[in-house]
Amino acid sequence: MSDRAVLLLSCPDRRGIAAGVAEAILATGGNIVHAEQHIDSSSGRFFQRIDVEGASSDALERHMAPVAERFGMRCDVRDPARPARVAVLASRQPHCLYDLLGRWRAGELDAEIPVVISNHPDHAEFCDFMGVPYRHLPVTPDTKADQEAELASVLAAAEVDLVVLARYMQILSPELVGRYRDRIINIHHSFLPAFVGAKPYHQAHERGVKVIGVTAHYATEDLDEGPIIDQDVVRVSHRDEPEDLVRKGRDLETVVLARAVKAHLEHRILVTGRRTVVFG
Repeated sequence: MSDRAVLLLSCPDRRGIAAGVAEAILATGGNIVHAEQHIDSSSGRFFQRIDVEGASSDALERHMAPVAERFGMRCDVRDPARPARVAVLASRQPHCLYDLLGRWRAGELDAEIPVVISNHPDHAEFCDFMGVPYRHLPVTPDTKADQEAELASVLAAAEVDLVVLARYMQILSPELVGRYRDRIINIHHSFLPAFVGAKPYHQAHERGVKVIGVTAHYATEDLDEGPIIDQDVVRVSHRDEPEDLVRKGRDLETVVLARAVKAHLEHRILVTGRRTVVFG
């Protein structure tokens, strides 16, 4: 059992929270090696992320239980020594999938990737080269329900903790999204909430925008409306055609998706309603 842990805490703000948490950690024999906190003035809620060494997750859960009850606190205790199991879903476009697998092989993403799933056969050879099992699950409008049932079965068998939609161009059902609440990360090729839906770069071109952006967010039942994890922009000009915007956007999509996945894997995200608190 690891002697390190990460605590993710949220509760209504009041006096004494930080002191109560610190006392509970001290009682386990643990030591706080890093802590960040945030008070959201609009909601009156307190958020904190704490790295602890010298105490097991079990001990921290026991000692934090009365603190959580006292402050009406949600307390998640994570084991940073246990790599998350990540399934990557992709369609035909390769850039996000290839970038994620490259970063993973380079050691940038501390995770296990037991499966890559696609509704096309295009990436089988690359995934074989990278040493990742590849499942091709073709889909048509008539087989959508059956394909998703098989997809859900593959995810369950792989015991995944996180699903990454690396430009997976199929809409997931509310049932499947609900099964992995706050554990499905999607990359959207738009600076949400602007230009939702299909061909956002073409929409942006028609409006003559001077920057285009991309958004990584948790998937919810409301398409493109999930809590935003990360965003970024790149400047464009009147000289850029839609194809230029697509090309520039692709580069940005890989970076923003990787940052969002890394933040999740490092237990740096707290979801609060439709928003997130992402610690550094």
